[in-house]
Amino acid sequence: MNRLLHALLPTWRFLLLLALLAPLAASATHLVGGELDLQHRIGNTYTLRLNLYFDDVHGDPGALDQELMAGIFAKNNNQRFGNVVLPLTSNTFVDYTDPDCAVGSLRTRKLVYIRDIVLSPGVYNSPAGYYVAVERCCRNDEISNIVAPEAAAQTFYLEFPAVVRNGAAFIDSTPRIFPPLSDYACKNELFYYDFGGDDSDGDSLAYDMVTPLNGNTSVAFPVLPQVSPAPYSLITWKPGLGTDNQIPGTPPLRIDARTGRLTVQPADTGLFVFGVRCTEYRNGQKIGETRRDFQLKVLICPTNSTPQMEVRTSASPAAYLPGRDTLRLVPGGNRCLTIRFTDPDPNSVLTMSSRPVNFSANAPLFTTTRSGTVRAAGAPDTLTATLCFPECTDSQGKVFLLDVIVADNGCSLPRRDTVRVAFIATQPPNAPPLLTTSFPAAPVPPAPLTPVVIRVPIGTRYSATLAGTDADGHALALTAAGQGFDLAARRMVFAAQNGTGQADATFAWEPTCDDVTADGLLVRFRLAETGPCTPRNQERLVRFQVVPLEEPVAFRPPNVITPNGDTKNDVLTMPDLPVDFCDQRFAGIQIFTRWGQRVYQSPERTFRWGGAGAGGVYYYLVTYTDGRKFKGWVEVIQ
Repeated sequence: MNRLLHALLPTWRFLLLLALLAPLAASATHLVGGELDLQHRIGNTYTLRLNLYFDDVHGDPGALDQELMAGIFAKNNNQRFGNVVLPLTSNTFVDYTDPDCAVGSLRTRKLVYIRDIVLSPGVYNSPAGYYVAVERCCRNDEISNIVAPEAAAQTFYLEFPAVVRNGAAFIDSTPRIFPPLSDYACKNELFYYDFGGDDSDGDSLAYDMVTPLNGNTSVAFPVLPQVSPAPYSLITWKPGLGTDNQIPGTPPLRIDARTGRLTVQPADTGLFVFGVRCTEYRNGQKIGETRRDFQLKVLICPTNSTPQMEVRTSASPAAYLPGRDTLRLVPGGNRCLTIRFTDPDPNSVLTMSSRPVNFSANAPLFTTTRSGTVRAAGAPDTLTATLCFPECTDSQGKVFLLDVIVADNGCSLPRRDTVRVAFIATQPPNAPPLLTTSFPAAPVPPAPLTPVVIRVPIGTRYSATLAGTDADGHALALTAAGQGFDLAARRMVFAAQNGTGQADATFAWEPTCDDVTADGLLVRFRLAETGPCTPRNQERLVRFQVVPLEEPVAFRPPNVITPNGDTKNDVLTMPDLPVDFCDQRFAGIQIFTRWGQRVYQSPERTFRWGGAGAGGVYYYLVTYTDGRKFKGWVEVIQ
């Protein structure tokens, strides 16, 4: 088994030398957190990535590694499957949610280490799966919630499944957690942040809090010659803290198991480390996980008052009362809300927004300015905005809910005031337009869009008229489209005069042999409304079939001839043979004795056969160029 995942790995002695020299260059604490992910590229090639977050304020630049070592192991027995050197490929800063809220004591770098690796199905096929780990020391010495943080190390960890399952390739890219926070929280104030992730395979993700991993590195040996296999030791919480109480508060730090949203209202100031696990499921079975360690700084913040909002309608002089009032939006009525909003704090920048709660279509729009500054020099104390529901909003008899939100620009997170508006909306009535045509009537009773069949003799011209009218006066448009073919390519001509409340069109066609198909040519004629909320378009389906110019008669060949010279029924002819039509033409006739001996043949459809000079029963075979055959018998009576 080849356990080397990548060529050009440093030698063991070189790594040992790095490990011995590392304390000289990495004595300062610097680790903020990080996570691993593994993304499928092509074939058996995957990209292994480590995102490491580095304290740019307290970290020693000498501890900024240019490469780190990862180890890959089997989960069932911790067998090492390879070492991978991850080179540093990117060095950027983590952005604040609101840059105006930046704190000088918080400045975090995102260091990205990447290497492409090959996971061969012949090697990585254990049903229990595998894990990747990277070990590094040390964490920030200012961390408030763990014992001896300056000596605490970190192990970055992920699990991934075998790349083959039940004899078939099993491709999986691990979840990628959303960008890390560079924000701070305020003591006794609610803090929230989206720590959720996405998965390129569409697998289900679940989140929970975990105790961060410590591992085997130390102040003396911040890096090791190679990563150790599991199990990895955990960091030690201070008394009273633990996995379910990593940042104390009311509530303490929590993560939504479904969305990955972090929530905490911290009770103490300080710098707090925490751990989150994202577990990946496919078809109800766990296939992998990734962990992220990070830290959150809690400060005593200046007081930020909550903005205030009042919603009014034209129908009532009083303010809208959530939970009691329900708006009724009717055609022709006023569909707008007037919103007054302010903030007790000076120089507050306020922004209005709306969020549908239980509907998605036709959300209302602000028709006036929805943001501004209050209580600043020259600025008003109260701002006004108008929010209008589109005329086509239709709740279909249900009560729709809309959150109207005003937010300030306070730090660390804006404060909000929300009014939940309940409403019932109806659309203006709309009668369907009327489509009339000169096509034959549809079958009665008609199935939905049942096509009418029109048989057009080859070489003749067929024409039809269409007209549309609308009692509501909406704009109308008549169109025609071939189903699976282009009208112009079949020399079908459609011309329309469209307008308001009225539309007229003509259709013309002269078929040729090129237009003969087994199923005919299906054309969809449509009368479309434009302008109403819910257009009530009308359609007709017509299937055109090309037929011979001569109408065929029933084919009834004679079965007796009497070649006795009386000029009555002396010869066999077949004047009622199916007519020649494009590629469907008479090819020939053959006549056989009962023993299979051919006694006559002719390529002419006007053939005349007077018997073989002997009475008896004979058999004929008529063939056509399209493969059709007609068989029968005839008796010759002398």
